[in-house]
Amino acid sequence: MQKGQDMNKDQYQVERWDIFELTLEGPSSGNPFIDVTISAQFSHQDRVVAVNGFYDGDGNYKIRFMPDVPGVWNYVTKSNVPELDGIEGQFTCVAAPEGVHGPVTVYNTHHFAYADGTPYYPFGTTCYAWTHQGDAMEEQTLETLQKASFNKIRMCVFPKDYPFNKNEPVYYPFERDESGESDFTRFNPAFFDHFEQRLAQLAELGIEADIIIWHPYDRWGYATMDEESDFRYLRYLIARLSAFHHVWWSLANEYDFMDKPMERWDRFFQILVQGDPYQHLRSIHNGNPEDMYDHTKPGVTHVCIQHSNIRQVVEWRQAYGKPIVNDELEYEGNITYPWGGISAEEEVHRFWVMVVNGGYAGHGETYMHPDDILWWSKGGVLHGKSWQRIGFLREIIEAAPQGGLSPQRGSEGHLFENGTMFGGYLWQRFSGGRNGETQLVYLENYQPKFLPIWLPEGDYQIEMINPWEMTISPAKVKKLSEAPSYSYDFPGTIDPTHEIELPGKPRMALRIRPSKS
Repeated sequence: MQKGQDMNKDQYQVERWDIFELTLEGPSSGNPFIDVTISAQFSHQDRVVAVNGFYDGDGNYKIRFMPDVPGVWNYVTKSNVPELDGIEGQFTCVAAPEGVHGPVTVYNTHHFAYADGTPYYPFGTTCYAWTHQGDAMEEQTLETLQKASFNKIRMCVFPKDYPFNKNEPVYYPFERDESGESDFTRFNPAFFDHFEQRLAQLAELGIEADIIIWHPYDRWGYATMDEESDFRYLRYLIARLSAFHHVWWSLANEYDFMDKPMERWDRFFQILVQGDPYQHLRSIHNGNPEDMYDHTKPGVTHVCIQHSNIRQVVEWRQAYGKPIVNDELEYEGNITYPWGGISAEEEVHRFWVMVVNGGYAGHGETYMHPDDILWWSKGGVLHGKSWQRIGFLREIIEAAPQGGLSPQRGSEGHLFENGTMFGGYLWQRFSGGRNGETQLVYLENYQPKFLPIWLPEGDYQIEMINPWEMTISPAKVKKLSEAPSYSYDFPGTIDPTHEIELPGKPRMALRIRPSKS
C-alpha cells in the first residue's frame, strides 16, 4: 500500500492493482463519520473513476484507490468541509510485480479469471471468525494457509456467537459504552486496521478474501441493526476495503436465517454495484437449501450456496448461467451436527463431483477440540486429511486447458451435444467434464472392472487417477477392434471404441486427452 500524505511534493509510484492511499487532516469534533463527506475523482487520459473516502479517527480522513492501468493518474478531492475539498495531486501507476494478476472476474460464463486473463479456479476454505482470535492464533492460521493449497477463504467481518464460538473478540467494529452497548454511528478504526492487516497478509499468500458482510450468529446487535445503520456500515466497508484487489463481497452467510426483508438484500446489491468502482465479485449464501436467493438478479456475479446434493451442480449451471461455488457442501469433522461430521473421504468425493461437473466447492474442517478451536471458525491448524487431496485436485484442474470444465451430462442424465464419451446411461451414475479434447471422468461410488468408452479416431493418453492416494498412472486400455472382455449392451449408446481396465474400487477417476506429439 502506497501512502500519500505529501502528494504535491513528489511524484509517487504505485504498482498496478496496489493501493494508493491519500491521508488528509480534518475536523474531529462532532461525529465525523456522519457529518463529513469526502471523495475523490481519479482520472487517467479520458477515464474518470469516482471513489468515496472515509474517516479513520483522530482527525484523519483517507481515500484509497486501486489503479488498474499503468500511467499517470490525477486526482481531485471533493468534500463538504472546505479544508478537505479541491485538493489535487497525481501519481504514476507502474507494472504489477510478477505473480500479481489483479481482481478475479467471471470468465467464460461459468468460470473465473484474473483481470490480466490468467485463469483462476477457486479451491477455498472457511474460517469464519479467524480474525477475532488474537495475534498468536491468527498468525498460526496464516502459517497453516501458507502450507495448504487453498486460494480463497470465507471470512466474516463481524465476530461470531455460536457453539464452539463463545469467546469475545479482541476488537469491536463500533465504539461501545461502559455497558457494552454499541454506537452504530461510530466505527472503531482499530478494528478495521486490524482486519485490513490480515487482508494484506492474505494477499501476500495469493489468497482471495471472500468477505461475509452479515451473518445471523450474533449477541452484539450487529445482525439486527436498522436499515440506516446497515446501509452506513456497507458504504463504510466499501470505502475501506474495495481498493484491495483480492476482495470478494458475500452479502451474508445464511441470509435467510436473518430478519431482513428481501428488499433490503436487493438494495445491498445495488449499493455494491453503485459504490464499488472496481466491481468485485458479489454473492449471497443461503441457509435452508430450499431458500435459494434469486441468483439470476443482475447484481449477483456468481452463485454461492450450501447444499449437500452435489450432483445438482449441472442444473444450477443451467438455471443461473453463472459460476457455481458450493462453499458449504458439509464439512469434514466429528462434531454432533451432521453438517460438520462427514469423513475426509466424503469431503474429497464431493469436491470431485462438483468440480468435474463444471462447478467449484469449498472446504471446511470441524473436528472437536478441548478448547473449541475448530478450523471452520477460529482457524489455527488443520487436523484432517481432505485438504491435501483437494490440493491434488487443484493441480489437476490447473494443468487442464484454460477455460474450465463443462459437464458432459445434461440435467436429465443425457449427453450434451458433442459430449459423447460414453452413453447417457452411464452419465446418470458418473460425473464428467471436458475442455476441448481433454476429458476428466469421475466414477463416483461405482467400481466397474472394465469401462467401455467411445473416442473419435486418433491417439490418446488415458490415465487413471486415485483421488485419495493422490496418484496418476497410465491406464490399461485396448481398442475394441480387438476382442472385448465383456459383451456391452447399454441402451441408447453408440458402440464403444475402447475398453479401460480399472482396479474395481470406487471413487476413481480418468483423464483422457490427445497424445502428445
